[in-house]
Amino acid sequence: MNKTWITIIRIAFFGIFLFLMLIGKPFIWLALYAASLIAALFFGRIYCGFMCPINTVMAPAEFLSKKMNIQTEKTPKWLSSGVFAWVFLGISIALMLVFKKAVHIDLPIIPIWIAAGFLITLRYKPHVFHNLICPFGTLQGLFGKKPLFSKKVDKETCIGCRLCEKACPSDAIKVSSETKKATITANLCHQCTNCKDVCPKDSILYKRAEYHLKNIE
Repeated sequence: MNKTWITIIRIAFFGIFLFLMLIGKPFIWLALYAASLIAALFFGRIYCGFMCPINTVMAPAEFLSKKMNIQTEKTPKWLSSGVFAWVFLGISIALMLVFKKAVHIDLPIIPIWIAAGFLITLRYKPHVFHNLICPFGTLQGLFGKKPLFSKKVDKETCIGCRLCEKACPSDAIKVSSETKKATITANLCHQCTNCKDVCPKDSILYKRAEYHLKNIE
């Protein structure tokens, strides 16, 4: 799947999201998100890579940050533990329930996080928000820890050029300094095609996970 089709898919889902917000049916989108968690068990974090409105908005934010030269490579130390993503998830759920019960209003929690994702990405690399802040991403990572299908690296053809590492928006790819081979962490991978697009050896494939094949054997 090329970048043009991926962009079309992302814009289409973003349009669906906006339509549901405009007609006051945010819980339909949340139901779609819940279904994507089940899908993550089989296909990985496809929601993050293709459907998430937050991720779609973060792309232009990163473009602007590079143009304005305001993005830093550093990650805030207080976020590094990854605990705060779960804290933000709990706070988000609690606020939604409180607003629904107390004032009978569906709190627009996703638009709030879209704004947060945009602003944070103006300053920090996308993986900071994806891996350490996003409450929706942390659940996707939990369900997509060992998907049936996922991006894998062919170690025989990988030359350790690090192009995939640099292209990955979620910091899911690391090239070993010892083996000079790339490895993809499934629960961080958004299953997008950024890494595959830049690989000069076509070493990155979307296929059945090896541990599932071993279980079958």
